Amino acid sequence: MLNQDQIQQLNKLEENTHHTEFKQLAERMTSQGINVEGVLNQLKNFQVAIPSWALGSGGTRFGRYLFGGAPRNLFEKIEDVGLLHQLTANADSISLHIPWDIPKDITAIKEAASAYKLRFDAVNSNTFQDQVDQQYSYKFGSLSHVEKEVRAQAIAHNKEVIQLGTALGSKSITVWLADGSNFPGQNNFQTALEHTQNSLQQITHALPDDWKMFIEYKPYEPHFYSTVIQDWGTSFLLANACGPKAFTLVDLGHHLPNTNIEQIVATLMMQGKLGGFHFNDSKYGDDDVTVGSIQPYKLFLIFNELVHGMAKNTNNPHLSWMIDASHNTKDPLEDLLQSLDAILEAFAKALLVDQTALKQAQEENDVVVCQELIQNAFKTDVRPLVSQMRQRAGAAIKPLVVYRKTQQREIRIQNRGLDALATGL
Repeated sequence: MLNQDQIQQLNKLEENTHHTEFKQLAERMTSQGINVEGVLNQLKNFQVAIPSWALGSGGTRFGRYLFGGAPRNLFEKIEDVGLLHQLTANADSISLHIPWDIPKDITAIKEAASAYKLRFDAVNSNTFQDQVDQQYSYKFGSLSHVEKEVRAQAIAHNKEVIQLGTALGSKSITVWLADGSNFPGQNNFQTALEHTQNSLQQITHALPDDWKMFIEYKPYEPHFYSTVIQDWGTSFLLANACGPKAFTLVDLGHHLPNTNIEQIVATLMMQGKLGGFHFNDSKYGDDDVTVGSIQPYKLFLIFNELVHGMAKNTNNPHLSWMIDASHNTKDPLEDLLQSLDAILEAFAKALLVDQTALKQAQEENDVVVCQELIQNAFKTDVRPLVSQMRQRAGAAIKPLVVYRKTQQREIRIQNRGLDALATGL
């Protein structure tokens, strides 16, 4: 962990410029009737989970490049998430992918997380690859497999994940199903979907009373002709079939190019079936690159629907937020710091939209005013708001600057080695 004095000393170097910029922005917001303190509180309460698999080198199907100092076990992953939270005040939880990260000693893992003021977010099951000593293969499917024995094995794995999550204090499970086909005629679509629905219903029955299940969708990959849960509509259908504990999870990269994700978000919120988000960015598909690095305006538009939906649709559950990225050319911790900034900035901009004026303009069909209200908020530099929230929370005014000036990657290379490999993936 960083010494808190280090953060405060480096903050002092930024204070004069920051306070001037924040004062100007706060005065402008106040003149527009925006509650500055209210926005700061919402930013402070917005917590994003860090997945255990995002802390190492993800690479591509062509290979991986080592960056040095990767976390070699779950304790070191918790240490890295703890650093992110200390720097930003917005990463208070870790999401485990099982069996990539199986806690051997639950008590020790919980104590380690508590020491860094972390909790455990959704646990993630894995039936998209075969594991050592696995009796049946998932080559031709798992929860949708034609053979009952294979489906039973996949269901049992999900139940084990729920049990581990319960021991850790988690309250939800995310199910991403890779099942699908590569060739026409390989699968019967209706049979595969029926098997999947029955399997998910059995998993839902194993959920504790205060748990939720998030059903993730993806149009293609690893299969390229069909995916069983290929879009939000299929996920929504399955969530309805599984009852009130099941919800749809939106991964920003799990859409075909130019899909109107913000409209999907609005529809799911209206139905009370939006469970959470996996944040990332993309140019072509499931690129899993830094949040906001390619399509920041799209991210903002999604948050605009979220802000409106969370205020209007009271039937929605508490939403879960997580970064789901894969790093190949960046230091993963730097990438995650940039992603957290992008998420908080998009949220802050969405909070600046005058929803009352926007509704009036919509009802008057004043398209020009609608565009002005949306784009004026998007063009506002809200970085002073995010920095002010973080300084008040004892975090860094500029997390990435502090990370580099305190040589956090170099310290990890010294302690863990230049050729360290992260567990999982």
